[in-house]
Amino acid sequence: MPDIEPKADYVFEVSWEVCNKVGGIYTVVKSKAELMVGKYRNYYLIGPWMDSSKFETQQMVPPHELKHIFDELEREGITCFFGRWLTKGEPFVILVDFKKIIHKKNELKAWYWENYKIDSIYSNWDFEEPLIWSYAVGRLLEKFAVRHQPDRLIGHFHEWLAGLALLYVKRNAQNMKTVFTTHATMLGRSLAGSGKDLYAMLENLDSDKEAYECHIQDKYLTEKACAWNAEVFTTVSETTAYEAEKTFKKRADVILMNGLDIDKFPTFEESSIKHKDFRDSIRKFLSFYFFPYYTFELDQTLLYFIVGRYEYRNKGIDILIRSLGKLNEELKKEKDAKNIVAFFWIPTSVSGVKIELLAKEDEYKQILEHIEKNVPLIKEKLINSVFIKKNLGAGDLLDKEFLQETKKLIARFSSEGTPPLVTHHLFNENDDQIIRGFRECGLLNRKEDKVKVVFHPVYLDGTDSLLDLKYYDAMQGCHMGIFPSYYEPWGYTPLESAALGVPSVTTDLSGYGKFMQTVSKDDKGGIFVLKRFGRSDEDVIAQLVKVMYDYSKLKQNQRVEQKMLAKELAKNADWEILVNEYIKAHNLALSR
Repeated sequence: MPDIEPKADYVFEVSWEVCNKVGGIYTVVKSKAELMVGKYRNYYLIGPWMDSSKFETQQMVPPHELKHIFDELEREGITCFFGRWLTKGEPFVILVDFKKIIHKKNELKAWYWENYKIDSIYSNWDFEEPLIWSYAVGRLLEKFAVRHQPDRLIGHFHEWLAGLALLYVKRNAQNMKTVFTTHATMLGRSLAGSGKDLYAMLENLDSDKEAYECHIQDKYLTEKACAWNAEVFTTVSETTAYEAEKTFKKRADVILMNGLDIDKFPTFEESSIKHKDFRDSIRKFLSFYFFPYYTFELDQTLLYFIVGRYEYRNKGIDILIRSLGKLNEELKKEKDAKNIVAFFWIPTSVSGVKIELLAKEDEYKQILEHIEKNVPLIKEKLINSVFIKKNLGAGDLLDKEFLQETKKLIARFSSEGTPPLVTHHLFNENDDQIIRGFRECGLLNRKEDKVKVVFHPVYLDGTDSLLDLKYYDAMQGCHMGIFPSYYEPWGYTPLESAALGVPSVTTDLSGYGKFMQTVSKDDKGGIFVLKRFGRSDEDVIAQLVKVMYDYSKLKQNQRVEQKMLAKELAKNADWEILVNEYIKAHNLALSR
């Protein structure tokens, strides 16, 4: 696709997740920043000032023009920080601190009701905080627009949180053209998460009524107002566009699919090396997690995973657990079936690592240290035997003291029972949905189970005292990522997995899965798209069991082919291709 020539003189892209990692929008704005800086001479990202912002930014003296605006806003109680985001492309950022104007929240609620009929009288802080911030951003953009009457200005706003700033701009800075992007509708997420059949409801949906029943009328009405008042309304996928059309009765003007900067990801050769390194780290974890109870061949074990928010139905966690239960029963019938360990990297509230795991980790390290300490002596004996042509048995290589100490360490390491299902203490483990799902589906980590599960309920930041791997590192150490989502407007995780050279599973209800169906017509794999639209859970489970089973039967060279195919398919979502749609949306807004 040829590049589209941008027409805007200034672009302000506004999101609650600029320099503020909350969810997927952080990845969207950050990963395309370098390309946007290259497209526009004057490109600014606007976000909230948080305590963590100082770790992501390099503060700078603002340009003369912005300094005047910042000084005026300071007198109103709005503080603006200017600098560069310390990421690829180093885009300019303006981070807005709104703490001094919190007292204005009721006044602002009244203004949005009078101008847009947004009902927020009973709203809580999760609405009020972005409301106040958005007003502060609106004032910033208003003052800038006043000084730039002849210039072509674009304000691009992500989600309802920034959409409140869009609505302020529409009333007070009409020479700034606006683009609104919804990444997921609040109503769709709420209905799907409550267990209702969203896709069956959409055709005859009474959106206003359902929003009030879900108690999300403030956010829903904000989204609806933004969709109708922006010059250009956009969504991140065809899936969300359909949902938004039925929810807001407004068709999206442009689809802005989410991409990745593929150049930032390792080459296939680098991925292969990293896979081995991180796989070995995971195997060490499995050794002290499982081996106190029983052992199995780690080199005959495949590592599957799911990672994401704790949305049991929306993310397809329920489907994955039920599928793993059925896969376990299938593999137990076969004598030579591989073992499969499925990681659930789903953060939730915890009260610390299970002490017994830390103890086993320490005992495991003692065994390794004991062996390492004796390696030089064993090596010396082995070298001597080669030169004197003497055949050595185990008794010749390993002296009595070494064997006795080893037996003691192994005895201390051994435990009765079965390995835990979860690595950390949950506040109510017996009522946790994932733990209940494991038990109901017979995923109990018994010796005879061919499918074993590990619920690791903390963020992968490399400092959890168990795996100690970061997000991408843990993914690269595995063999397949599985994301059988029910509600997933886009779905970065299967794309990230594939970009790392790890085959992944998604569904045709996710935006990314729908996109993959348009770019990959064959069934060679790499990225597997389950058919969920209009299908029963049993049908989806049968599809997923087959994918996981078939993958477990592949030989190593065949798995390497799948890794190569996954990485190649991920290139279709490179920002180099997809960023053109952003330019298209901005140019369209200027024409209206």
